[in-house]
Amino acid sequence: MRKLSVITLLFIAILTFQARGQAEKIHISEDLEIIPLTDKSFIHVSYVTYPSFGRVACNGLLYVNGNEAVVMDTPPNDEISGQLLDWISQKFPETKVTSVVINHFHSDCLGGLGAFHEAGATSYASRLTCSLAGQDNAVVPQNSFARKKKIKVGDQEVVCRFLGEAHTRDNIVTWLPEEEILFGGCMVKSVNATKGNLEDANVDEWASTISKVKRKYKEAKTIIPGHGDAGGVELLDYTMQLFAL
Repeated sequence: MRKLSVITLLFIAILTFQARGQAEKIHISEDLEIIPLTDKSFIHVSYVTYPSFGRVACNGLLYVNGNEAVVMDTPPNDEISGQLLDWISQKFPETKVTSVVINHFHSDCLGGLGAFHEAGATSYASRLTCSLAGQDNAVVPQNSFARKKKIKVGDQEVVCRFLGEAHTRDNIVTWLPEEEILFGGCMVKSVNATKGNLEDANVDEWASTISKVKRKYKEAKTIIPGHGDAGGVELLDYTMQLFAL
């Protein structure tokens, strides 16, 4: 099948974004915004400055079901994580953040993990993520798994799964079946993004890993990258093209 051009993918992404009717960002502070996706799911966007890349917007995901909530990836530090936790408690006063899932060992995923532990959330990550976080002198997630983990959130489950190396050796994805939302993290690129930070990447396996993700979660309606705009399957197609050998 003929490959789609970058311009075509960008056009599809714009139409898909508009069709979903995503609400406008809720401004929490200079460093934190919230993007509602549904009544239960929200992207949290944190802004942090890195010497090599400047000021960067980092995505995470919040899923609320009943009186429980799970957060996928923390903001990059405890201060912004505290702002996120405060917003959740104000928006959902009867809800407790019971779980936090870490996508991989970089600071834009777990830099604020200490604040979540202090708030009583239980943290989960792959065994390799826990090992790499420890080597990096970061706060280490409390619970580890090999390749797959199901986490209860109210009467629903979210599914965390390792499908291969890409942005890092340990990157996972998290699937929300009820919402048909896939949190891809930094292995998934927003349309028109560059390759980004490749310091810990496996560029030889990246496209193959994304192909596995696409086959496994072909019913995903919304896909969230680690940075940039959410979209649909076009994000996976773009990422595969970007790293095609």
